[in-house]
Amino acid sequence: MAKPLDNDLRARIVAAVEAGMSCRAAAARFDTSESAAIKLLQRYRATGSIKPGRMGGHKPLKLAAWRDWLMQRIGQKPDITTRELADELAERGMTVSHVSVWNLLQREDQTHKKKRARQRAG
Repeated sequence: MAKPLDNDLRARIVAAVEAGMSCRAAAARFDTSESAAIKLLQRYRATGSIKPGRMGGHKPLKLAAWRDWLMQRIGQKPDITTRELADELAERGMTVSHVSVWNLLQREDQTHKKKRARQRAG
């Protein structure tokens, strides 16, 4: 993954553009991409700052607060599907996709498919 330009380089690009140079010419002079220089100047004009924005990270799980309820529900009905769990959550006011439920179950090492032996015995 690319990393942001150094703040010193950012300051020099902004200074060159403010001195009358075009963004593309400043990008060529400081050996950066044109889009990096243009976006830097857009950010500088909008916020007044040359510092880069946040990169990476992750969003917290939407279902983290519902984890205990989901685990309890799976304990009550082990063969419940993720779609059924998503529907039950929607009835309780939490609208999520079955994929979100599946992702939480995957993190908790819960199986999401019935075992073949159980299907033959049934």
